Amino acid sequence: MIWKKKGKFFDPTIDKLANHIVEFAQSPQTIVFDDFIRVYFSTRTRDEKGAYLSHIAYIDVDLNFERIIDFSKKEVIGLGHLGTFDEHGIFPISPFKDEDKLYAFTCGWNRRISVPVETGIGLAISNDNGATFQRIGKGPILASSLLESVLVGDGFVQKYEEIYHMWYIFGTKWIPETENEPVARVYKIGHATSTDMINWTKEEGKQIVSDILNENECQALPTVIKIKDTYHMYFCFREATDFRKNPERGYRLGYATSKDLINWNRDDEKGGLFKSQKVSDWDSEMMCYPHIFTANEKVFLLYNGNEFGKFGFGVAELISE
Repeated sequence: MIWKKKGKFFDPTIDKLANHIVEFAQSPQTIVFDDFIRVYFSTRTRDEKGAYLSHIAYIDVDLNFERIIDFSKKEVIGLGHLGTFDEHGIFPISPFKDEDKLYAFTCGWNRRISVPVETGIGLAISNDNGATFQRIGKGPILASSLLESVLVGDGFVQKYEEIYHMWYIFGTKWIPETENEPVARVYKIGHATSTDMINWTKEEGKQIVSDILNENECQALPTVIKIKDTYHMYFCFREATDFRKNPERGYRLGYATSKDLINWNRDDEKGGLFKSQKVSDWDSEMMCYPHIFTANEKVFLLYNGNEFGKFGFGVAELISE
């Protein structure tokens, strides 16, 4: 895959579009309309105790991904009720258009005591062309289970031959804290199918993309597109510990292909997207949270850079494959 990086596109610390978007534009994901592209992302506020809360916002851009033409001016979807799976944040939100209806798969976060967080996947529907979404219920459609006991999230859905396919992540364990490291999570990419988007069938605990670092490799944000007769998956991966400030252990992009949606062959070098070699660049230390999509007969990939998207997201355009 040969890409042209077009640079950072949106920076909430610079592009002051709305008062509630001041930093972070994480996990940009799109719905393509007839004459514009809507990009949803997670931004952050702080609660009364100073802890982060993730909220959803969006910008609208032209079909060539060159300029911002509008942005969200009201709450896209509120946080969950007291004690629910998405009480403390939604990150990411993955919009999905099915015929004439617009849905969103949400990753809800709620805080814990012994570990920082637990996550689950929810489903919402829009009745105003994606300006806002309403939950179909207060609970998740996919959450921890017998063999996937923690951290189910990052649901990304495509429909092939009348079957809904979801790629998601599930936690395999928490690594206890040490003198130098806080408690750390490990998660892998899984796959589920459905005929109604509510009831999902999965192979419990099956990791579909191989590790290249070690058994504690963390894999996140799978995104899939079909080009000709091949399915292409991008995702991000990192070491489980010492990843926040150490670029050698932080997020970078992974890549795998499949012919049957079951067996995936990983080859990150063929993915063609790598951290910038220029130290001052916005994506020199980290590349994470990819999203691949087609618009105006072009294939684009959005992604976050240094500091997990604190300074926004950029775009690359596929030149050849």
